[in-house]
Amino acid sequence: MIKLLSSFAMAGLMTAAMTASVHAQGTAQRVERSLERGLTRATAGESAPMGKAMTQAQARRACQAEMRGSRESRSSIRTKTRNCIIQKTQGN
Repeated sequence: MIKLLSSFAMAGLMTAAMTASVHAQGTAQRVERSLERGLTRATAGESAPMGKAMTQAQARRACQAEMRGSRESRSSIRTKTRNCIIQKTQGN
């Protein structure tokens, strides 16, 4: 009789522990989803403009136009163009 009752009690405790962990996991997932939603709302929209910063494509076009016609080696032009693009995308 005692063994039967203790086995029922043990089964009940195991069931309670399993449902508690599932419930906690579900709560954690809901909290995580709400944090993600809040972050996407905060980061949505246009980014703040930086001074005279250009997009990478705009900077590449401008730098290539500046370097056009120069009488330097290709590797030198590539290096200067890369540095120029970095400067223009940062707004300098």
